[in-house]
Amino acid sequence: MNRKLVVFVPREALDVVREALFAVGAGRIGGYEHCSWYTEGTGTFLGGEGTSPSVGRAGREERVAELRLETVFPAERQNEVLDALRRAHPYEEPAFDVYELAG
Repeated sequence: MNRKLVVFVPREALDVVREALFAVGAGRIGGYEHCSWYTEGTGTFLGGEGTSPSVGRAGREERVAELRLETVFPAERQNEVLDALRRAHPYEEPAFDVYELAG
């Protein structure tokens, strides 16, 4: 069974995050590798006390241009995929979703 990862990344981190995910088995569909999709959007956040945001500063709402990156991965690789994501992502707390796929 495959799953889909959706994660929000700053543009400058896109290739680093993609490569880290692909290195642990994400992005394979049939005979194709490095499969992903992304589009632009705006992320918002307000860092609380004790946070150390990589963009802006704690205590002030920030708006950041980000890319919504999507890729697939085998369900049995979820731990490796999420570990790779957290290591490669520049944010202190990356925002992501994991969806189970039909078929």
